[in-house]
Parts: sequence; structure tokens; C-alpha cells
Amino acid sequence: MPTNSGHTKAIRASRVIGTNVYNTGGEKIGEIEDVMLDKSADGIMFAVVGFGGFLGIGEKYHAVPWSMLDYNKDSSGYVVPFTRSQLEQAPVHTISELTENDGRKARDLSFSYFKAA
Repeated sequence: MPTNSGHTKAIRASRVIGTNVYNTGGEKIGEIEDVMLDKSADGIMFAVVGFGGFLGIGEKYHAVPWSMLDYNKDSSGYVVPFTRSQLEQAPVHTISELTENDGRKARDLSFSYFKAA
């Protein structure tokens, strides 16, 4: 069944990982590095968006609420309603910190910062 924007609800994680993330101005602000799943609720907790760094060195990881990502067919990437500066100021995590305490800390900080429901 398609979503409001015409996309299907089901998507393979392998198609999401590595997809570029853009702001509404078309500026690339990162890439989806991973998707954190909530096993107990059978859903997605958040997308892990990598930003900065070179060849994996110095890269920062941000937990971005999945609901804030809207796939744009024309750019073959996800569009988020915030700027590069807003992403730079968002809570930063290491990969291991994203899963600490079952991912709740990263999720809660992210949802609070991005004002997601």
C-alpha cells in the first residue's frame, strides 16, 4: 500500500543504507549509514545519518527520526526539513552509543532536538 507521497510502506534496509540525505534546498547534508530497529515494537527507531569525515575517519553520526525523511525520486535521496547547520548542532553519537540503553537515549535526544512526535 503506498504512502501519501506515493511510495510503498515496505522497503529493504539494503536500499536505504548508503542513500544520500539532502535539505529542502537540495544541499547534500549526509548519508544514511544504518537504520536502528525497535524489535519490541516491530518498527524503525531512527535512521543513522553520517555527516563529515573522510573515508570513515572523523565522521559524526546523528539519530534522525525516520518520519522526518521523505524520499525524493528526482534526487534519488531523502530530504529532511532542516539545514546543514541544524544537523551539525544536533546530538552526535558514536556507533556504539546509538545502541546503548536499547537506543532510547539517542532516540529521545533526537526526537527532542528535531521536535518529532
